[in-house]
Amino acid sequence: MPTPNDPETPVIEFVDVEKRFGDNIVLKDLNFSVRRGERVTLIGPSGSGKTTILRLVMTLEELTGGYIFVDGEPLTHREKDGKRVAVSPKEQKRLRTRIGMVFQQFNLFPNMTVLENIIEAPVHVLGQSKAEATAKAHSLLEQVGLPDKADQHPMSLSGGQQQRVAIARALAMDPEILLLDEVTSALDPEVVGDVLNILRKVADTTNVTMLIVTHEMSFARDVSHKVMMFDGGRVVEEGAPEKIFSAPTHERTRQFLSAVLRDA
Repeated sequence: MPTPNDPETPVIEFVDVEKRFGDNIVLKDLNFSVRRGERVTLIGPSGSGKTTILRLVMTLEELTGGYIFVDGEPLTHREKDGKRVAVSPKEQKRLRTRIGMVFQQFNLFPNMTVLENIIEAPVHVLGQSKAEATAKAHSLLEQVGLPDKADQHPMSLSGGQQQRVAIARALAMDPEILLLDEVTSALDPEVVGDVLNILRKVADTTNVTMLIVTHEMSFARDVSHKVMMFDGGRVVEEGAPEKIFSAPTHERTRQFLSAVLRDA
């Protein structure tokens, strides 16, 4: 098992992970790790389990079997006296504060202003003062190109603007891990590039660990240290972006990339 506080310990580690929905096995015997500061992109057809992986790390879904570790600490379950037991809600919540997620459908609170959306978790989860959280929120809005939108409500913004607010909200928590779930799939094509450029800048200017699900192959090639091809809930191939995109060895990877790049 991984060791907490060891610099060699992965930031995220999946050990024998299984996830079922009823009789449907979505993930089976999944083992992989992500190093500190590493950016890993999960690619593969819809239904291959990629988003489920992110939702398990965010504890939005419950593990059926196996373990997930964050910095060597069990996220939801640990082994004790030879048995698999759940960690306490307090421990789980503590680890979750180190994880940020940007969703496909934005998930902003419609009854709150943009500023209120961004400062909600830093104030009520991290215990920051409202003044401190507000100052950081304004800085982040500047960073994502929306300095004049603080007092507006999400429904008055375009989809691309809402997604930029969602990115700012995730970054406001100073996450150690940032999960990106198809963040451009709900956007009009002409604004996809703006959102991806913001994320490229985050990748270039921070050491945040990223676990990414996307069908934007050029983005995956640009920002990833490692790309993992999923099919049927299993990793069929993994490697550096240049290897996966230029010389994949598995036939299923070649088929998938051919289809995706042709559609693009």
